[in-house]
Amino acid sequence: MTAIDALVVGAGPNGLAAAVVLARAGLAVTVLERGTTIGGGARTAEVTLPGFRHDLGSAVHPMAVASPFFRRFRLADRVPFLTPELSYAHPLEDGRAALAWRDLRRTASGLGADGPAWSRLLGPLVARAAQVARFTGGPVLRVPADPITALRFGLAVLDQGLPGWNRRWRDLEAAALLTGVMAHTIRPMPAIGPAAAGLALAVAGHAGGWPIPVGGSQAIVDALAADLVAHGGRIETGRDVRGPADLPSAAAVLFDTSVPALLAIAGDRVPAPRRALLARFRFGDGVGKVDYALDGPVPWANEESRRAVTLHLGGTRPEIAAAERAVARGRVPERPYVLVSQPTVLDPTRAPAGRHVLWAYTHLPNGSGIDPTELITSRVEHYAPGFRDLVLASNANSAADMERYDPNYGGGDIAAGAVDVRQLVARPLPSADPWRIAKGVYLCSAAAAPGPGVHGQPGYLAARSVLRHEFGVRTPPVLH
Repeated sequence: MTAIDALVVGAGPNGLAAAVVLARAGLAVTVLERGTTIGGGARTAEVTLPGFRHDLGSAVHPMAVASPFFRRFRLADRVPFLTPELSYAHPLEDGRAALAWRDLRRTASGLGADGPAWSRLLGPLVARAAQVARFTGGPVLRVPADPITALRFGLAVLDQGLPGWNRRWRDLEAAALLTGVMAHTIRPMPAIGPAAAGLALAVAGHAGGWPIPVGGSQAIVDALAADLVAHGGRIETGRDVRGPADLPSAAAVLFDTSVPALLAIAGDRVPAPRRALLARFRFGDGVGKVDYALDGPVPWANEESRRAVTLHLGGTRPEIAAAERAVARGRVPERPYVLVSQPTVLDPTRAPAGRHVLWAYTHLPNGSGIDPTELITSRVEHYAPGFRDLVLASNANSAADMERYDPNYGGGDIAAGAVDVRQLVARPLPSADPWRIAKGVYLCSAAAAPGPGVHGQPGYLAARSVLRHEFGVRTPPVLH
């Protein structure tokens, strides 16, 4: 049997990112994937009707153009992306909507009295978007390379993450527009974690935009896999690794898994003190998701929203905050927050001619078995009367189903661990090198810094740690 230098458990985007870095450094790398197909949270498949291609996990990729790893990998040269002029829309009552254009000035001009406040909050960060991406793309406990940008970002997070988060806003639109992005974290608000994630995404929306890959998210995974194989790496599917006996011998094992899975598989390779710290790592609340095959475009009451690939449905800032508090208390809100992606607005390859696909999820208590179809359908119908009549077929997954699809999503938590202050500082450990769990054992999933999203950073940074500690390599390989 061929000797293995580095073994990666899990073939999601982060596991593959780690494998690419290690293979390009000249190591013998093997990736083991429990499923029959690779991709984890970035798969694309037909789950409703033939010819309708749905993203099973992530659908929109602002970090695909902002991520330091993907910039080094030159992902945009390998995968065709389409970037909408309108990064995201936030429909409101009476056919109104708050709109986040890639153009910051255009966005501010549409926000009325709050336009100047929007520009003051985001303008300085958008001007240094690359530095923001580098700062937010690593562990909190590492000294920032650009302290001034880190300070500006931190002040903005405090502005929108503390109880006085409404002080700068005079009207509904701007506050709702930012809250819709912050709600991606599935956390009660105001809070530091949602503010940090939301601001990073909002900055990306005004810098590189929120693009989608032609054909679906699987294109990103396929590009990573192709590069890995081209540099001698191996991928084995159908390999369900559950315990130490399932691990081939390797100098380093990288886990693109949840923290509980790492503990179960690594066994006594993780010292007891570290094991005790990791046992405190917690999942957050979950999502219920529905994929729709549609007979035509969604008839949003707001005309501009028909141009958006991404929409946040949740109403005003107080309404979204109330819905997120309800979920955190174990209840299903009457007026839930719903995140929508309509990729066929830009990419007609996802559906037969004249038809469309819609991707949507809502937040639910962790482990909920509730079918989210009616919750989501009624919410979309509220802002797009006539939507129901367009549905040809749908495929629903409860929060519990999401975990069955991907065990990293404990209880349906697509972030692979709650995005709260403690788990921002310690993701999963309070360290400047949080990917290194023990000698030869590393975590490279979204449960490690900097956290969730298809950006490859946990894999890239974990691989660099492996190269330093296990192989004495301090200069990372060229990735293009």
